[in-house]
Amino acid sequence: MKDRLKEFYPVFFITIIVFISISLLALTDSVTAEKREWQTEQKVMDMLKDMFPSMSDYTLEDDVYVLYESGAVTGYAYIAEGKGYGGTIDILVGLEDATTIKGISIINHAESPGLGARINEDAYKGQYSNLTITDSEMRFNGGKIDAITGATISSQAVADAVRTTALEKIEELFGKGGDENG
Repeated sequence: MKDRLKEFYPVFFITIIVFISISLLALTDSVTAEKREWQTEQKVMDMLKDMFPSMSDYTLEDDVYVLYESGAVTGYAYIAEGKGYGGTIDILVGLEDATTIKGISIINHAESPGLGARINEDAYKGQYSNLTITDSEMRFNGGKIDAITGATISSQAVADAVRTTALEKIEELFGKGGDENG
């Protein structure tokens, strides 16, 4: 009987180690979750200030940042999610009005370094500046966005997320037709 118990000792020992490790990871995650959320919010605020330098205030309405300059609405922004080659791509999209994109910023991504990660370069992101939402499609699909060579999936993910989420947010903000006056 003792010999049999000795056979299970390594399994029991490893089980205890795994349980302790998982518990510590879960505790660390719960302790740092608030700080990570705050850091992401600060990153978004910095991106908003870069995109809308004259912004003096904002409100968050239904996941849309309504941006103000001296009390008047100066633009809108929202976070879009695309499914890239390496995982989810979080994109901050700024809108001047119901039809025009002010610009985009990549918040987070897990795309391949040197290829898909090029979605974060100004040359790619700059294509969206002052572009209508309907034109924020890949050029090979009739839009005005050039894909990054070797990173078509990442490029397409950003374009799709920007365009489709913009159309949804415009609907929420302005109703059908995108009329700013309601």
